[in-house]
Amino acid sequence: MTPNRHRDFKLDICSVVLILPLLVAPLLTESPLLDSLSFQIAIGVSATLAVYIMLRMGLLSFTVPAFMAFGAYAAAMLAKGGTTNLLLLMAISFLVPALIAVPLGAMVLRLKGIYFIFITFVFNEILQLIIFETPTLTGGSDGISGVPPATLFSLDLAGRAGIVLVPVVVCAAAMLCTLLVTQRFRAEFTSIEENETLAESLGVAIWKYRTIGFVASAGVAGLAGFALANMLATAHPSSFASWSVINFIAYAFIGGRGTMLGVVAGSALLIVMNSIFSSYAQLSAGMNGVLLLVVMIAAPGGLVGTCVRLYGAAKTRVNGALTAHVQEERA
Repeated sequence: MTPNRHRDFKLDICSVVLILPLLVAPLLTESPLLDSLSFQIAIGVSATLAVYIMLRMGLLSFTVPAFMAFGAYAAAMLAKGGTTNLLLLMAISFLVPALIAVPLGAMVLRLKGIYFIFITFVFNEILQLIIFETPTLTGGSDGISGVPPATLFSLDLAGRAGIVLVPVVVCAAAMLCTLLVTQRFRAEFTSIEENETLAESLGVAIWKYRTIGFVASAGVAGLAGFALANMLATAHPSSFASWSVINFIAYAFIGGRGTMLGVVAGSALLIVMNSIFSSYAQLSAGMNGVLLLVVMIAAPGGLVGTCVRLYGAAKTRVNGALTAHVQEERA
């Protein structure tokens, strides 16, 4: 394992570890604010990981809300039918979007740049129209309400603790899936991102690895959709509007799109700051905009990416100084 890969792997593991304390947050305090921030961060991280997987191949995908909707509606229908087991709901919310991503990927993954972004955005809009026009299946504009909470074996996860526990468990599963895919195919994804033409000339099956990433991204987005539907007790089309992907893209770029730790850092920062800014009513949108500008100007590589770069530069200077000192001593 190369030094950079080993470093990034450790950062990714740190991101998983940082999410786990949210599991005990409801047991340590009864603060509604902390509960709200916990499940918002868990859902935000889960959805942003779907963006992150595609960014690892240099693709900016706008399909995340659509795949979240597929996962949410599939789990809601299953729960309304009487199956509330958390593990089964997570499995169906992952598999349904992943299976839909296979034929969709065959159509769109050969596109590049703005064409890929445009088609994936249009896909969200088409799905919104389908949801509204199929009320017998999806509930139409009313959505699927009264979704029963998930259960784990004989444990009912309907209480306050369960509202936080389920999104965090789902987030941990999404992170492990993302870690597995991005580390297993790290070399292939990186080669596609850096120089697709060169990668193809060296025998990398571009379409194959794009499909793997696209399917994994869809499944992870579906998990996020299920977590949101379980928390709201409803699967509603307004929860999966096309514009919502802008938030997840911002989380990834603000934190640093090079590692999963960047996803966690960006999601946590913007969600917490948005909660603080919301108390300023009309000024909140402007304050969020200023925050984004400041961070992107001060840390163009994202918070984590910039910290890693500065640490590397400082380490190089220190090593250089030590080497010079040793040479002077020997002289």
